[in-house]
Order: sequence, then structure tokens, then C-alpha cells
Amino acid sequence: MQRMGMVIGLAPEKVEEYKALHAAVWPEILDLISRCNISNYSIFLREPENLLFGYWEYHGADFAVDMAKMAAAEKNQEWWSYCIPCLRPFATRKDGEWWASMDEVFHLD
Repeated sequence: MQRMGMVIGLAPEKVEEYKALHAAVWPEILDLISRCNISNYSIFLREPENLLFGYWEYHGADFAVDMAKMAAAEKNQEWWSYCIPCLRPFATRKDGEWWASMDEVFHLD
């Protein structure tokens, strides 16, 4: 199992829309996340800075393959069409990232 953290900005005018979307995530998206070997997934919002922090645990064998499967899913592309306009990615993110990945510096079970 691999713990993963990520961060991105949220447009101030989109905060309520983003909250509403995630208060009722489509069942197909929840199922897809699980089928892509992700569990214990949370997104936190820090206001008024409007920073989103995401955390999940990856239980698969090939993260790139699972993320390609997620990206290719038609329903997920539709979901992203609502979510992506809300987000403000960091200029310092790595090539190919939307949310900026974070390095784990501490963990306690």
C-alpha cells in the first residue's frame, strides 16, 4: 500500500460548486476509484486560501496503468468537465500533473 498526498488551488468563485459536486459524487465515479485500486480517499479544503489537499491509499501494482484507466473512462471525463474548471493548478507542479504530488515526510500508524 502506498499513501499519496496531492494539493491544488480552488477558484474562490467555485468553492460552493466544488463542495456541492463532492457532497454527491456520482456512483460511477466512486466505483471507478475503487476499481483503480484507490481507497481511504479524502479531499480537504483550507479556506480562505482555497487550497485543496487530497489523500488516498493506493493498493495496486501499477499506478500509471490504473491512472490511465481512470483517465480513459468516459464517465470520469464527464465528471472532470465539471471539476476541472473549479481548480487552479500550481505552476510548480511536475510535467503531466494536474494536482501537485506531495512527498510524505512523516507517518504514524
